[in-house]
Amino acid sequence: MSAMDRYEAVIGLEVHVQLATATKIFCGCSTAFGAPANSQICPVCTGQPGVLPVLNGRVLRFAAMIALALRCEIRRRSIFARKNYFYPDLPKGYQISQYDRPLAEHGTVDVLCDETMHAIGVTRIHLEEDAGKCIHAAGGDSFVDLNRAGVPLIEIVSEPEIRSPQQAAAYMRTIRDIVRALNISDGNMEQGSLRCDANVSLRPRGEQGLGTKTEVKNLNSFRFVQKALEYEIERQAAILADGGQIVQQTRLFDADRGVTRVMREKEEAHDYRYFPEPDLPPALVSEALLGELSAALPELPTARIQRYVDQHQLSLLDASELNRERELADYFEAAVAAGAQPKRAANWIMVELLSRLDDARQPSNVSPQHLAGLLELIASGKVSGKLAKSIFAKMWESGESAEAVAERENLFQQSDEGSIAAEIAAVIAENPKQVADYRAGKEKLFGFFVGQVMKRTRGKANPQLLNALLKKQLIGEGPSLD
Repeated sequence: MSAMDRYEAVIGLEVHVQLATATKIFCGCSTAFGAPANSQICPVCTGQPGVLPVLNGRVLRFAAMIALALRCEIRRRSIFARKNYFYPDLPKGYQISQYDRPLAEHGTVDVLCDETMHAIGVTRIHLEEDAGKCIHAAGGDSFVDLNRAGVPLIEIVSEPEIRSPQQAAAYMRTIRDIVRALNISDGNMEQGSLRCDANVSLRPRGEQGLGTKTEVKNLNSFRFVQKALEYEIERQAAILADGGQIVQQTRLFDADRGVTRVMREKEEAHDYRYFPEPDLPPALVSEALLGELSAALPELPTARIQRYVDQHQLSLLDASELNRERELADYFEAAVAAGAQPKRAANWIMVELLSRLDDARQPSNVSPQHLAGLLELIASGKVSGKLAKSIFAKMWESGESAEAVAERENLFQQSDEGSIAAEIAAVIAENPKQVADYRAGKEKLFGFFVGQVMKRTRGKANPQLLNALLKKQLIGEGPSLD
């Protein structure tokens, strides 16, 4: 039995989400990304003596929205705490966070992985401020940019119920989809708006206890989450198989080498010396606010996926693909509302549309209404599927409707029986040997004749009519040129 067969992975994720507020959590500085270093700071977010933080009310609203979306129990009175540690990008020497009385607890995330929906528990959601950013120059110098210090964060801590790196990546993708659907974060992983720390341990299969865990910090892509966990699971399994013991550590993922390496020995909660933040009152969430936010919650991605399966008879995989970005799902909805058949619209969006977009959130050059018009031309038999692809390409370039492109380029399907029969007769007359071979039993030559007729009609012959007439003429039942 291999090491991986002997052990089961137990994974929990701590996902950090930057909230899309215009200003920071405890001051009025801008949260805009990309500003010159240390240009969006003030005495509050740089931790100057004598200043007092004031909670941004929108932060509390956004955090309550995600707590409702994840079916959490929301605490009406949550407490801020000081989390003490020392690092160059933490100007106060402590981070304002929440500890024993967080905003929300005991929720659930529905995660689609391997075409199966998994319910992953959420331990807690708490509010905190982000730290700054250390910039390490090539010459060995390091600099600190505090623009990010004080940007509002929520931390979503999962239960240790994730069982594979693939499921971990799917969980993180689901969190991103939800915060985007709620419009409380852009979820941009490249800019650090969404990142996670992954905790992983192994235990013998069949056992219920937990092994010693390691934490992999600051993973900022779905691929890195999966790759880091794959490596860490293999590393731990090899140690255990050799009779060794896992050391509790915080590790970093080296994406270039595909390995994790030690950052520091893992801290426990008591190492941070948490105590209540004396400069902030409790955060209060009223019943009226919860009622308002509950009524305003949009349809969430997992619910939308299930609706596509139930209402439009799409596969779970296709429904999930359409919902990987809110903009893509909205495009599909608009095309269906304009009359497109759902399955056909889904196929065209996932193949023709996505192949032309670098990012599924980009605006399409072809409107959903124009896509619906193209699909109607196919359904009515006015254009073939092959011609439709050519029409779509020209629509992408010009922004015109399918009808306009087909009219201008003379791309409507030819369905005149007499014209197609004449072209078939000409092909048969030009290829007597192939006709004889076909009639002698080489039925695979049928495709040759179809291709020749399509060539003569520039691909515009109605395929169904062409096939029917061709079969008749090849066995001598149809008209000929004689």
